[in-house]
Amino acid sequence: MRAARALLGIDQRALAKLAGVSVPTIQRMEASDGNVRGIVESLTRVVDALNRAGVELIGERARSEDGGRGVRLRQASPPAGRDDA
Repeated sequence: MRAARALLGIDQRALAKLAGVSVPTIQRMEASDGNVRGIVESLTRVVDALNRAGVELIGERARSEDGGRGVRLRQASPPAGRDDA
């Protein structure tokens, strides 16, 4: 999630706003070791928000030019609701 935020140039507060979840929820998710833990609905909201913003999440066995898990930016435009403050 931190990598996805970095690609978008947004902070935890902006991601929370885009996803409709609280900042502490984002903080707990990002503090997870290994797999991100959280309530399924909250995880779904965050993933959907990242997808809408143009981030492609790459699963462990998903096709990727370089292999492995990760994130990549599909588009260069900033997400709606970006907080530059």
